[in-house]
Amino acid sequence: MKPILIILHVVFCVALILIVLLQKGKGASMGAVFGGSSQTVFGSTGAASILHKVTTAVAIVFMLTSLGLSIFFGKGVTSSIMDTVEQTEIPAAESSKTPAQTGEATSN
Repeated sequence: MKPILIILHVVFCVALILIVLLQKGKGASMGAVFGGSSQTVFGSTGAASILHKVTTAVAIVFMLTSLGLSIFFGKGVTSSIMDTVEQTEIPAAESSKTPAQTGEATSN
């Protein structure tokens, strides 16, 4: 399952790059404004083109494959170098109280 998901992810990644590069930018028609074009510079562009719809679909599939890969590869076996270390018991600490702390009186 993982190799298939990786291959799909790479294919959709390359497709997304190519589709985005094929699209015309928003500023592409700005030069035509001074030539008397009737298009608006920053206004609405009308109905979404088929290329825009395909870009949206490919981007959604790309995000889903990214999420799937992160779920599959995020569940790896965790290990630590401390797993091989022997656990030793710590000896109990000895009492280091002075006689004045224990209530015993000393004579001078």
